[in-house]
Amino acid sequence: MRSQPVLVTGVGGGVGGVGRTVLDRLHAEGVPVRALVHHDDERSSALRAMAGVDVVVGDLTRGADVVKALAGCRRAYFGMSVSPAYLEATTTVAAAAREGGGLEVLVSISQMTVSQMDLTSDTESRQQRLHWLAEHVLDWSGVPVVHVRPTVFMENPLFAQVAVASILRDRTIRLPFGSARTSPVAAADVAEVIARLLLDPAPRSGRVHELTGARSRDMTAIAAEFSAALGRTVTYVDVPYEEWLERDLKGLDLPPHVFEHIATMARLHRENWYDRATNDVAELLGRPPLGFDSFIRNTPALQSQPGLLPG
Repeated sequence: MRSQPVLVTGVGGGVGGVGRTVLDRLHAEGVPVRALVHHDDERSSALRAMAGVDVVVGDLTRGADVVKALAGCRRAYFGMSVSPAYLEATTTVAAAAREGGGLEVLVSISQMTVSQMDLTSDTESRQQRLHWLAEHVLDWSGVPVVHVRPTVFMENPLFAQVAVASILRDRTIRLPFGSARTSPVAAADVAEVIARLLLDPAPRSGRVHELTGARSRDMTAIAAEFSAALGRTVTYVDVPYEEWLERDLKGLDLPPHVFEHIATMARLHRENWYDRATNDVAELLGRPPLGFDSFIRNTPALQSQPGLLPG
């Protein structure tokens, strides 16, 4: 493994920067990494400056680009941002990996909602449906795949943008979740799990790992966690769903596909789809999952707001 690069996709962005964090974890272990980037910009220039990192510019929906990126790799991580092209990219990666035939493991990021879906379900977002189909394509390909299914990220716009904005405005968390429970997971934990699976894939090939935070609780309890970390009272305000769409979510000016996905996640939260908790993070990492205190420490807007943090 020390002589063959591990392919890492999605290093240019995405919620929580999972791909880039995976790359950094592997690099810290002295493992050669090939980064597939979509754009040749300052981020790819920074990667080229890292010893042991090979940068390939390409498109995950272009077969020739994926074949080039996979050449000589025995292990790979596949992930990309929320996109209408997600299934096309997955199919291209699966076909290239099957044709090459040299992979020991392909770790693919999915979503925990996939475990609650079937062929006839119709309440999920289009992106969630693409993830469900993508898992099937990878399984049918015969490629040795490990599916990582995180629940909602702490870094999802629901928390990192909408909730942070209302906390900064009036120390409230405005979300339409009602009394439903949820167990958000830190992107850093997801990336650490993926890196561990790439470093030691043999016992886990073919398995599914469902990643959540330490416990499931309602938004009033999560607001109390913010209060404790910030040293100021933060209150959860349950907002009617349609009002929240108009007043809070539309203001983010998200692309239509992303908007529909986030809006659906909020609705499914209210319907209690996210009341899930597993021990997978603790079992794989040997420590408890990170909490919202870690999220707060890594959110510059919350750190820099005068009078919000305890003096």
